[in-house]
Amino acid sequence: MGVSGECPYSKKERIAGYGASWWLWLFLIFCIQWSVPRIASANWQPLAERLVADGYNEQTIRMLFSRPEVRFEPTVMAGKIAGIVRSQLSRPSVSGPLDHNGVYRSFMNERVIARARSYMRENRAILEEASAGYGVPGEVVVSILLVETRLGRSTGGAIVFNRLASMALSANLETIKPYIGRGIITADREDYAQTWCRKKSDWAYNELKALLNYAGKSGIDPLDIKGSIYGAIGLCQFMPSNIFSFGIDADNDGRVDPFVTPDAIHSIANYLRQHGWNSHIGREDRRKVIFAYNNSTVYVNTILAVADKLRGGAHAKR
Repeated sequence: MGVSGECPYSKKERIAGYGASWWLWLFLIFCIQWSVPRIASANWQPLAERLVADGYNEQTIRMLFSRPEVRFEPTVMAGKIAGIVRSQLSRPSVSGPLDHNGVYRSFMNERVIARARSYMRENRAILEEASAGYGVPGEVVVSILLVETRLGRSTGGAIVFNRLASMALSANLETIKPYIGRGIITADREDYAQTWCRKKSDWAYNELKALLNYAGKSGIDPLDIKGSIYGAIGLCQFMPSNIFSFGIDADNDGRVDPFVTPDAIHSIANYLRQHGWNSHIGREDRRKVIFAYNNSTVYVNTILAVADKLRGGAHAKR
C-alpha cells in the first residue's frame, strides 16, 4: 500500500529548488518513492516447511519458492477479508422468484446472447453428450461458461500459486492490515476479521496443495498456471481441489484439463449433478444448485436468465 499524497511544494518552488538545494531534491525523490505502491516481501520459510512436513519434496519446494516469479501479494487476502467484514455474516437468500432487476446486465445484451448461441451450435455434440450423461441442459452449462469466463475468453492472468501461497501465509491479521482501507477493521470487528483470516488461510493452504498435486500429476510447471484473483482456473473457473472432486477427462487424453472445452463442459455438468441437479429438478432447487457453484444471488439470477434466453423464452420454466 502506498501513500497517495503529492509532495507539498508548488511547481515554481520545485523548479527553483533543483538548482539551489540538494536536500530539496532528495526530499522530492522521497516523496515520489512514497507516492507509488510499495513492493511487499515475505518470509516463505514457514509455508515451505509446512509443505515439506505434509510430504512434499523439500528440494523441489525450496527451489520453487526461490524462483523470481514467486511474489507475496498481501492485497489478495486484504481484499477478501475486507469484503467479509463488510458483509458482517450476512448471507444472501437463494429463495424467491427470479428478479430480472438483479442480474449482471452486460450478459443480457443481445450480441452477447448471440455469441453464446453460436457457441452452443459449435459445441452441440459435446453439450448433448454432457446433457445425456449428467442431466444438465446445455444452455445452463453455456450460461455458466459465459458468466465465468466469457466462453473461455477471459480465464484470468494471475499466477495462481502466488495468490494461494500469499493467502496461506496470511493467517495473522497484522500481516495484511496495512493493505486494508481505513475504518474497515474497527476494534469491535478485529476478532471477527482475525477468525476469518485464519479460516481463509487454511482454505488457501489446502487449495495450494491441490494446485501442486494437479501440476505434478499433469506435468505442468505450477507457476505457469494462470487464473482468477482467488485462484480459480480454467474455462469453468474451478478451484484446484474441485478439479479432483468434479473434473472430467472428457477428451480421454489422460488428464483433466479445465482449459479445454470438452473437459470444462463435462466438469461443470458433473459439478451440478453432484450438487443435486437432475432431470426433474424444479426452478427453486435449480437456484440452490447454482448457488453452490457461486454464492451470489445475482449470479444465480443471471445464469437462469441467460439460460432462459438461450432456450428461447425469457420466462421459460422447463
